[in-house]
Amino acid sequence: MSIEVDVYKKIRYLHEHEGKSQRDIAKLLGISRNTVKKYCEGSLVPWERQGISGRQRYVVTDEVMEFIKTCLATDEAENIKKQKHTAKRIYDRLVDEADFMGGESTIREIVANLKDKQAKVFVPLSYDPGEAIQIDWGEATAYISGKKVKLNLFCMRECYSADMFCKAFYRQNEESFLEAQITGFDYFEGAPKRMIFDNAKVAVKEGFGIHAKVQDRYQALAAHYAFQCDFCNIAAGHEKGLVEGLVGWVRRNILVPIPRVETLDELNAEILRRCLKYRGHKITGRDQTVGEMALTTRVRLTMLPRYRFDPSKSITQRVSDFSTVRFDYNHYSVPVKYADKEISVKGYGNEVVMIYRNTEIARYPRCYERGQTKYRLEHYIDLIEKRPRSVFNAKPVKSNLSTQLLEAGRRLSGPREMVKLLRLCVDYGENKVLTAIGSLNNPELSVELIRAVLTPVDTPERLPSKLDIKVLTPQIDKYNALMNRGAAV
Repeated sequence: MSIEVDVYKKIRYLHEHEGKSQRDIAKLLGISRNTVKKYCEGSLVPWERQGISGRQRYVVTDEVMEFIKTCLATDEAENIKKQKHTAKRIYDRLVDEADFMGGESTIREIVANLKDKQAKVFVPLSYDPGEAIQIDWGEATAYISGKKVKLNLFCMRECYSADMFCKAFYRQNEESFLEAQITGFDYFEGAPKRMIFDNAKVAVKEGFGIHAKVQDRYQALAAHYAFQCDFCNIAAGHEKGLVEGLVGWVRRNILVPIPRVETLDELNAEILRRCLKYRGHKITGRDQTVGEMALTTRVRLTMLPRYRFDPSKSITQRVSDFSTVRFDYNHYSVPVKYADKEISVKGYGNEVVMIYRNTEIARYPRCYERGQTKYRLEHYIDLIEKRPRSVFNAKPVKSNLSTQLLEAGRRLSGPREMVKLLRLCVDYGENKVLTAIGSLNNPELSVELIRAVLTPVDTPERLPSKLDIKVLTPQIDKYNALMNRGAAV
């Protein structure tokens, strides 16, 4: 039994100064005689553990030790990393095959002593300003427009200042990988001498570490921004430990609780805000804040080139008869006037952009499903106005309007009125049109009534009741002089 110091003090005092017997001390203090016997002489103290519990250790026989050593030796001979005996597996086999009656903890301790593993030790590193940036991918979850989505976080960290940049993407593809680094260079306002990364396929064709062969587009990016690709060895996360820790930090500090946003851009704006806020943080053991060290780094980074590298996956496509173009297993609509024309389609990490003769004609969030078609109502409204009978069966209408608005449209006098309602949706937005419909008390719905609610009424500006207008005194003398001169002539 362990006791408090004040009880120990009383035991020692009664024993040494009052000469009380162990029985009397036990009776006075209400504790056992064994406890008094243990502490009265002062050979033991209650604040130090004795390292013994009184529990007998199970005696491990030579046969048990030989069985354990055989298991470990077999693992070493096979040299299969992910199929080796654990202490738990050895214990289970001892119970099943050798009728072992001891505890699992006994076997764990023996296995640990036999393996005698050296604890991992790492060399502390130091980087010069602008020397290197570490990059890595991580995974996270967010709710976008009410839907639970798995996202990929691209993280960058400058090694001297620990300044960080992070951006969320739908996929870890080549477009996202290149775009993320370019955006990161803009954030840091320069490029480093080295980029430290693992051996992911978006960057490495084959090999690893110093033997890695760089993917063609990543090599082009490295050439343009004048940095060297530095790849880690396999299973050597400590070689980019700064960014390894950043991935977890972003998940725990920015994405908890799980974000609920309408768009991915909204989430990325919040992540960027937190990255900027981190520049006010001071790391333990450093004299300056992250932002102050980042300023030192900025002047040492390589200046960004004038031409901005295009990270997109670009193709040329002819617009179909339905005014859509195909990109990456999906179709996207463009304005009908571009039907049968060839346009450029650029796929970025999170967006798809359509361009005709250097002019952007459409932009969509990139869809990574297959067999989907994305329509915009404004792309087809001119065509539907010419063919109003198609309005209730047109896919661009069904896929863009809510059930509530479609039901309101069926209350109108016919397809032509529905087309006029669509035009109001394009001009004012569906939410405003629904609000206008909800404000009408008239059971007979018409487009004119809805337009009247939507069209702002110009209230005439009231003039002030009292005006203080300064009027100059007329110069009659000059006028008379001019008239007299004319009469004299």
